[in-house]
Amino acid sequence: MINPMIGMPQGAEWLVILAIVVLVFGAAKLPELARSSGQALKIFKSETKGLRDDDDAKKTEAEREIQARNAQTDAHDGTSGEVLRERRDDTPA
Repeated sequence: MINPMIGMPQGAEWLVILAIVVLVFGAAKLPELARSSGQALKIFKSETKGLRDDDDAKKTEAEREIQARNAQTDAHDGTSGEVLRERRDDTPA
């Protein structure tokens, strides 16, 4: 069987990669690169959260009513969305 982690760098390989990065970018630029990467990730997260919030805001009144009615129905019948299974005698176990 083939090891799925065969391509991942380990131990000494990470040190070699780090040395190459320091040589290419220089030690003074590394904190700036890390800071800008962190800011880009923060912006990306906030934008994706904004898109999800926009999708919720675009629901029509009818869609909200249907969703509320379904939530009430689930609360009244006691199933709360659970899948109930029954065992039949004519089926193999």
